[in-house]
Order: sequence, then structure tokens, then C-alpha cells
Amino acid sequence: MSATFKTFSALYLILLLTSPAMAQTSLNAYDNRGEKHGDWIEYYDNNQSQPKFEGRYEHGKRIGLFKFYQEGLKHPVAVMNFDPNSEKVAARYLAQDGSTISEGEFTGQQRTGTWTYYHQDSDDVMMTEQYVNGELHGQKKIYYDNGQLAEEATYNKGHLDGLRKLYSVKGVVLEDLLYKAGKLHGPAKIYNGKGELVSKGIYENDKHHGTWKYYENGKLKEEKEF
Repeated sequence: MSATFKTFSALYLILLLTSPAMAQTSLNAYDNRGEKHGDWIEYYDNNQSQPKFEGRYEHGKRIGLFKFYQEGLKHPVAVMNFDPNSEKVAARYLAQDGSTISEGEFTGQQRTGTWTYYHQDSDDVMMTEQYVNGELHGQKKIYYDNGQLAEEATYNKGHLDGLRKLYSVKGVVLEDLLYKAGKLHGPAKIYNGKGELVSKGIYENDKHHGTWKYYENGKLKEEKEF
């Protein structure tokens, strides 16, 4: 092999290793501005036996699917999809068998829109919540594992505000309540499992107020003043 060819080969190898295409395929690399660029895996330990997360950066910005791990666990506990054209991030939290525990979206680090939670070892919905700017805002619903609605409530900026109803597993209304700014405030009715009225009255700031009536077997038994 000639000296000229050896020199050319060495130069070609240097150019290949430093080319943009090669830089993009290398792991844990930085661009010329010192920002993360390309495929990344970070670890909990120096032995690189326990990943913390893995995903891809484009000039310091997370792009596409990221997997996040909890120390001591083998499989991802969360996966998040970063859309380069949106501030919203689609997220799923996972059990170790890969089933979904909950899913929804973040804007920045704040939950937004509808979040859905699932019963263990099932695709059946356990709960739905509405978020605005990281706070509960709107309807919240909880379901029994048979699909029957167990509770529905309205939230305003993180606090119960409005109607809240609780149901038995057979769909019977157990509690019919009204809230204002996180406190019981307004008419309230309590029922037994047969749907029979047990008590009714009014709350003001979480306290019984005025006349409360108590029933037994559908008949008025007692009245109390508060």
C-alpha cells in the first residue's frame, strides 16, 4: 500500500468519524453549542446498569418518544412523546407488565386537558379528571370495576365547586351534595343503599345549617335545628 493511499485513508477515516451523520448516530453527544444532540441514555449509576431515561435530542430539545425508569425497576415507568411543533407532551404511566396506569398531556410540567386512570390489570377506566394549568378544573368521574359510575364531581381551580354525587355499585344515588370553593355549601341529601332518603338539609361552609330532617323507612323520624 502506498504512502499516499495510507494518508488518504487516514484522512477519510477522520472525516467519517467527525461527519454530521456520524455525530448524529453517536450516543450522548453534544452539538457545537454544547447542547445535547442525538440519542441519549442517562443512568442512575456509573456502572450504567440502571438507566434513568432514554430518548433523542435535537439541539437541546427533546424530540419524539422518551422512556423514563425508576431506580430498581427493569421496565419503564413512564413514556412521553415530545412533539417538536407543540408545547404539549403526551404521557403514559406504566406498570411493570407494560399496562397503562394513567395517561394524559402536560404543557410544560403542568397537567392539562383530560387525564384517564385505569383499574389495575385492566383496560377499564377507573377515573377521568379535567385539568387547566395543572389544577383540577371541570368534571371528575370515578368508576367501579364493573363500569358503573361511583362518583361525579365538579372542580374549579383545584377545589370542589358545584355538584357532587356518590353512587352505589348498583347505580343508586347515596349522596347528593353541593360545594363552593372546596366546602360543603348548599342543599344536601343522603340515601341508603336502597335509594331511600335518610337525611336532608343545608350546609354552610362545611357545617350543618338550619333545619335538618332524618328519615327511617321513608318516613320522617326526627328534625334538628343547627
